[in-house]
Amino acid sequence: MEMETMKKLEKKALKTSGTDLTRLGFALFFMIAVLTFSFLNSGGVSNNLFLAVAALIGAYMAMNIGANDVANNVGPAVGSKAMTLTMAIMIAAVFEAAGAIIAGGEVVKTIKKGIIDVAAFGGNPDPFIWAMMAALLAAALWLNFATAMRAPVSTTHSIVGGVMGAGIAAAGFSIVSWGTMGKIAASWVISPVLGGLIAAGFLYAIKKTIVFKEDKVQAAKTYVPVFVAIMAWAFVTYLTLKGLKKIWPSVVELLNMLPLVSIEMTKKPSFLTALILGAIFAVAVYFFVKGKVSNNTTTLENNKSSVNQLFTIPLVFAAALLSFAHGANDVANAIGPLAAINDAIVNGGISSKAAIPFWVMAVGALGIAIGLALYGPKLIKTVGTEITELDQIRAFSIAMAAAITVIIASQLGLPVSSTHIAIGGVFGVGFLREWLALNKDEKVVIEEELEHLEEETQTLKAYKAELKSLQEKENKLPEDFERITILYKMIEDEKMLIKSTKKTIKRTEKTQYVKRDAVKKIIAAWVITVPAAAILAAMLFFTIKGIMI
Repeated sequence: MEMETMKKLEKKALKTSGTDLTRLGFALFFMIAVLTFSFLNSGGVSNNLFLAVAALIGAYMAMNIGANDVANNVGPAVGSKAMTLTMAIMIAAVFEAAGAIIAGGEVVKTIKKGIIDVAAFGGNPDPFIWAMMAALLAAALWLNFATAMRAPVSTTHSIVGGVMGAGIAAAGFSIVSWGTMGKIAASWVISPVLGGLIAAGFLYAIKKTIVFKEDKVQAAKTYVPVFVAIMAWAFVTYLTLKGLKKIWPSVVELLNMLPLVSIEMTKKPSFLTALILGAIFAVAVYFFVKGKVSNNTTTLENNKSSVNQLFTIPLVFAAALLSFAHGANDVANAIGPLAAINDAIVNGGISSKAAIPFWVMAVGALGIAIGLALYGPKLIKTVGTEITELDQIRAFSIAMAAAITVIIASQLGLPVSSTHIAIGGVFGVGFLREWLALNKDEKVVIEEELEHLEEETQTLKAYKAELKSLQEKENKLPEDFERITILYKMIEDEKMLIKSTKKTIKRTEKTQYVKRDAVKKIIAAWVITVPAAAILAAMLFFTIKGIMI
């Protein structure tokens, strides 16, 4: 029997190691292909080998973004079983790449969030190039470590920390915009709290209007179209503001070709324009979903499981749209420093903005998709199943929070992280479940156990009083001694029963739907992301500088 177990374990270990080697092989092939292409493509440029190495690091960074950050978009949908892991990876990979290539824009800010002043480099491109390379590699290494530890962290904060650390190493502390860094630190609290509150709010609203109703089918018929329409409004607004802002003039031209549509040409969409477009889509979605739900109500059962099924398709769309917007926005984390290095080497100067060659954008888009496919499942499982149990309604609430929080924060000027919002949303629905359980099912249990405890305590007192009375009796009869023996046993049994009841009450009060170890690990990773990436980038900068001089 032991031999069979050993053989099974060996077989499993060989299979796992073989899979790991295959993944590593694909990742290395992609990075070498990028290195080779960049080197051959920039043959006429001096220092083209340095550019090729930077491209390789950019590819490595892009894969780490795919492996870590993308899990926030599809993890809840996978955890709720609205889609399979394979389906989620395919959808996310396609839409992340599409968002990067279609809506990633032609110009990117080389210094993310304006955290350092490029003028401090004094026009000398060499230290700037070394700093950007150190920042890119430091952020990628930190993301790799966080992914291995199953900790979803902010890729934006990783590159921010990398740029800050490399900038300080190159030009001193005065290069950093500390006001901007203060805002980023504030986002560690603002993002998860806002995301958690909004996700919990939507989950509670869905429960009150549908799940807690006696006739769930009729309630679903009334309110599901409303919630899906709100989702459509939020996502179209979010996509317009975040996903399409870099190609807005082209979008306006296409929209103005439609009958009865006339939108003023601007560089980027206004909040009002985004809201109006969202409202138009929301009305159309409301009537479409209302018709679909009305047709399905005859086949629905009056239970929560049937209600959950109605949110499956909206969740799939939400995962796709979140991935598209993420690809359009966060591809800059991978290619921003790479575009800066390319611009500095090709043009021999330093710029706060740089044109993005198509091959650079492709490196970011393909790298994110490949990283997701190879190493994304680990974090997708963490976000979807290892923090709290999710169903379609809970995952829908988290997706809503991801879009609405970004919209609110962008209008209020609050610094937020999409990663922290999504994970905060998961925390929010989990803690709401605990609160609801304590105020419903567990409350009944606790009340019943407290009644039992009171009865058992009174019984114990009665036994002790009887024992004392018998012990104080002067002329004891044989049956009195027998009764005293029985009472000692009964008192011990009653004490054990009271102890067990107290444990039950304590355990019920501490019912946890959110795994505290996961919460502690993730929050710790968030807090140390910027300083860890900064220290690593500073060390790498001095290493690169030592090699180059």
